[in-house]
Amino acid sequence: MHSSLFPEAGEDRSAHDWYTAHCDGGSRGNPGPAGFGAVIEAPSGQVAARLSEFLGIQTNNYAEYQGLLAVLRWANQNGITHLRVVSDSELMVNQMKGRYKVASPILRPLWEEARKLASQISSFEMRHTLRGGNKEADKLANDAMDRGMGKKPAPTEARLPNTTKPQERLEGYVKNGVVHLLEGELPEGTFVIVHRKQKKLPS
Repeated sequence: MHSSLFPEAGEDRSAHDWYTAHCDGGSRGNPGPAGFGAVIEAPSGQVAARLSEFLGIQTNNYAEYQGLLAVLRWANQNGITHLRVVSDSELMVNQMKGRYKVASPILRPLWEEARKLASQISSFEMRHTLRGGNKEADKLANDAMDRGMGKKPAPTEARLPNTTKPQERLEGYVKNGVVHLLEGELPEGTFVIVHRKQKKLPS
């Protein structure tokens, strides 16, 4: 089994079997209320998982590693063999690549676990991105912090409140880009397709 943080030149890196995970972690204060968020995309580009958790009072770097660990655990549990992780934490990416030493006694065991989990994936790589390239993971991390602090996360198109059965047809209307239901609610993360109601022509 081969795991590479540094893919070899000429290595087959075709997109057909690679999962891509964007992960992020943060804290409000350092340390302070902390959380992580991650979005994992299947090779088709469809979202395979969204991960988000409040971590209590922790540091920013601790939260970044917990986001990475959540992704790696999910990948191993689901038998993912090709995984690319994108993070805006330059420190963590370079520590995982072996470019930076891990001096922190708090981060060291997290780094060791992450390296171990990554080694169990046939093909693994990490990439650094600027904060703008990690927007959804950043929002999920902030949502986790909001939940932990008793704040209501800001609504998004992907998150509409509540609980209805899959493929159920509900009536409502759209105002200012927001879907309003006449009755019933939608579970968090529901994908919504809006059909415009046809007006009947007079006979």
